[in-house]
Amino acid sequence: MNIQLPQAFLSRMEKMLGDEFPDFLESYQAPRQFALRVNTAKISVEKFLELSPFHLAPIPWIKNGFFYSSQDRPSRHPYYQAGLYYLQEPSAMTPASCLPVQPGERVLDLCAAPGGKATELGSRLKGKGLLVANDISASRAKALMRNLELWGITNALVTTETPRHLSEVFPEYFDKILIDAPCSGEGMFRKDPDVVKTWEESRPDYFSTLQKEIASQGISMLQPGGMLLYSTCTFSPQENEEVVSYILENFPQMELLRITGYEGFSKGRPQWGNGDSRLENCVRIFPHHMAGEGHFLALFKKEGTSHSIALSSPSSKIEKSSKKLLEGFFMGSSVSLDLSRIEIRGGHVYCLPEAGPESVKGLKFLRWGLYLGELKKNRFEPGQPLAMALSGTAYPRILDLAPSDQRAERYLKGETLLLSEEELSKGPGWYLVCISGYPLGWGKATGNLLKNKYPSGWRLT
Repeated sequence: MNIQLPQAFLSRMEKMLGDEFPDFLESYQAPRQFALRVNTAKISVEKFLELSPFHLAPIPWIKNGFFYSSQDRPSRHPYYQAGLYYLQEPSAMTPASCLPVQPGERVLDLCAAPGGKATELGSRLKGKGLLVANDISASRAKALMRNLELWGITNALVTTETPRHLSEVFPEYFDKILIDAPCSGEGMFRKDPDVVKTWEESRPDYFSTLQKEIASQGISMLQPGGMLLYSTCTFSPQENEEVVSYILENFPQMELLRITGYEGFSKGRPQWGNGDSRLENCVRIFPHHMAGEGHFLALFKKEGTSHSIALSSPSSKIEKSSKKLLEGFFMGSSVSLDLSRIEIRGGHVYCLPEAGPESVKGLKFLRWGLYLGELKKNRFEPGQPLAMALSGTAYPRILDLAPSDQRAERYLKGETLLLSEEELSKGPGWYLVCISGYPLGWGKATGNLLKNKYPSGWRLT
């Protein structure tokens, strides 16, 4: 690779790394690494390896992460559209893997788009508790929501709020918080050379100020006894050790924990912050030490004992006609429909999480709970998020395609499919279209044709 790195950046890195600088510089001539992370909420790693057609090698420090060959095209494979894996740079998988999320917890991904870390946090929750995935940009939050839907997350609140407003709504609310802070992006120069064009010598100082503000708001939303992981994809001390130093100096209730090591991890450097020896507990990922791009991580725990939180107790009242339509659609399925959690807004039907805030009033959000579909005159039309949240055996009428079946690609392009008599053995109506037993979306059978209901915005081109 031939990347023209900014001279100011090179001069600073040489001063920072000393004898290591030549190896660091040489790493930019190596090809970037390609990797994917398995969605363990849908498929086990072992089962995925049985199905996978790709050339995979384990990422040593990520249990469900794998390098794949540049000759592979996983983004075009139907398994990607089934949400079985997420394409993510190896180092970027590390923050979510280092935050010990447990089912039933309340988790916040404060700067979540496009969703690489939020999807992993959601998998860890296993549908229990609450995931609040936030991004201040509405356009980026739409991509975030799409990835959470693809992943099959059922218990998410997707917001487009400032950290300050969120902190007013959720004081000391979350058990775990991840802040993958906006940064100067120096660690991504090899992966995305376009980032080099936007870099200026003043950017680290600009982002450092922003990061301190975001971290402060995040800490105010963390329960006593809760854990917060701060991360960036940059090398600059201003955005890393300096921000951690700020937290330690201004929030004495925050303890900086040691992150479980991997042989390629580098320690934080106290001399690049305020000299506090605790900064060695941070982790730096350098491309000349590991098969990944640049990253920084710091894991904190807030002193104290967690307190009880007022949670919502859904008590929706559904009209008899709507109830009848919903029950009719799910008849024969393995879905247990909890009508107390159903909310209907403008004909659109949502299933709210079992645990959530008492109210989302006043929040700018794109999605609250799982979108089930739409009630229309005398019928219910299921939505794509519902399909992605189901197992391949949950619905009574299923069209299960093999990856080698040309109809799989045709379905993902939005085309009508021709069905055999055997495939139509359960008669006309809605079918859950699957690939190797994993849902892709909906279709509606009439005669020997399956009318395609795959969303136009999701279709392959």
